[in-house]
Amino acid sequence: MPVLADPFDPDQTVAMPPLADRPHRRVAPLGAAVLGRLTATLITLAAIGYLTLPAFAGEPLRLRGDVTARGDVLTLGDLVEGAAAEAAARPLFRAPALGATGTIQSRRILEAVAGLGLGPVETGGRVQIAVQRAARRVGAAEIEAALKRALESGQGLDPRVLSIRLDGEAPVLLAPVDLNGAAAALDVVYEPRSRRVTGLISLGERQASLRVSGLVVEMREVAVLTRAVKSGEPITAADVALERRPREGSPPDAQANLAALAGEVAQRALGAGAVLRTGDTAPPELVARGEAVSIVYETPGVSLTMRGQANEAGRLGATVSVVNVASKKVLQAVVVGPARVSVGPAAPQRQASAAFGPAIR
Repeated sequence: MPVLADPFDPDQTVAMPPLADRPHRRVAPLGAAVLGRLTATLITLAAIGYLTLPAFAGEPLRLRGDVTARGDVLTLGDLVEGAAAEAAARPLFRAPALGATGTIQSRRILEAVAGLGLGPVETGGRVQIAVQRAARRVGAAEIEAALKRALESGQGLDPRVLSIRLDGEAPVLLAPVDLNGAAAALDVVYEPRSRRVTGLISLGERQASLRVSGLVVEMREVAVLTRAVKSGEPITAADVALERRPREGSPPDAQANLAALAGEVAQRALGAGAVLRTGDTAPPELVARGEAVSIVYETPGVSLTMRGQANEAGRLGATVSVVNVASKKVLQAVVVGPARVSVGPAAPQRQASAAFGPAIR
């Protein structure tokens, strides 16, 4: 009589009785219904084998590192490498909120994979993985631009001279990464007296939206010194820059023509960052008091030059008192260039341009 080991107690044996002779039975042919059930069973077993194939052949399943989710759901393929395409599409967990980061314990992923019958997963020693939800961020600059477009079309305001101070701390609209297109401002309300504006910043067909509010500020360009200058020091093009400042609070006589400022002289000491006002600078004195000057008299066909002496200082275009050295007569002359004055009817500005050149433009 043959004996087999007990799988639960290897020290014991169990006697196996002899097989009794049984009469041969006639085998009946399989019916159509039985064949159909058998076919269905074989198809099911084949499908299960296809899904579990990575567990038994090919590359083993491996836990991914930290991942970035692009949708609302985390699939098996998002978290585990090596799964077949159909199995990788199986949803396992909800993704974090837009722009947020969360963690998933490795054991929870292993439990989910085991529940699908996909076999073991190599973790690489990871206890948990971090999941960040990707998001499109619409920041303050895009929000301000959308409100400006709405104010231009709805209120006729010039967006080039506007700035919007948004309430709160740097509002940001979070949206799915696949939500393309420019942000639009809807339901915009503007109060001209208070200059307050409110609106709904939207992407798509209100698929993502954020209500914002702020203060509309009218801006203007002003000339600002980039360095400190002393009284009498000439201003160069590198010493000034244009900046946008709120019109309210800026000096009404603030200068903004950089070309006109180049070559002028500071009339008092000015600090870096100072807004240049009318009177802060002036053209340089081209004639000094007591200086020898050339007195020019010009008419069509006649041009005379005499020696003279200036009784007072003067800038380009200024009228100063000069003495004709030869006749000792006092004349009123117009400064047309360095140490040069005119007493004739010719246009002094034209003469000055020719004499002074590009020093002042």
